[in-house]
Amino acid sequence: MRAVLRRSLAFDPGAFPAAYPYVEPFLKDEDSHWRRQVHYLVAALWATHWKAARTGIALPIGEAVAQHQLLSGSASTERRFIALLDADADELPYRLRQMVALLKDQAIDFDALLADLLRWHAPDKRIQNQWARQFYRTLQKDTDLPEASETEEESI
Repeated sequence: MRAVLRRSLAFDPGAFPAAYPYVEPFLKDEDSHWRRQVHYLVAALWATHWKAARTGIALPIGEAVAQHQLLSGSASTERRFIALLDADADELPYRLRQMVALLKDQAIDFDALLADLLRWHAPDKRIQNQWARQFYRTLQKDTDLPEASETEEESI
């Protein structure tokens, strides 16, 4: 099953017939093109990212990206993340494939990813804002902010 779903990443989401038996039962009578695409995309990303001995707590995507940046020290991680947040429906599968490949050592909460992507097109960009908050708050937790706060309090 995982091999078939991994192979489906070479196609547009929902365009690889061999993946139908593994995803269609979860779609039931779903007619929305976007919802169908998202289910196929997340199933394929899960299959690519899955490891038998996955350790750690599965993190929302924003936190997982921040953890990757903290561990790797890579300056390009934030740029890639911002490009992902700005992705439209056509770019999103490509950008997510890149990001999940980058996060190969991070445990990702794929249930949350699916729920978020189903609401990706909200006019207020609620999901993109949520991911950005997750990312920057996680980065902020790891910095030396308590000393800065104490200094600010002393000056007041």
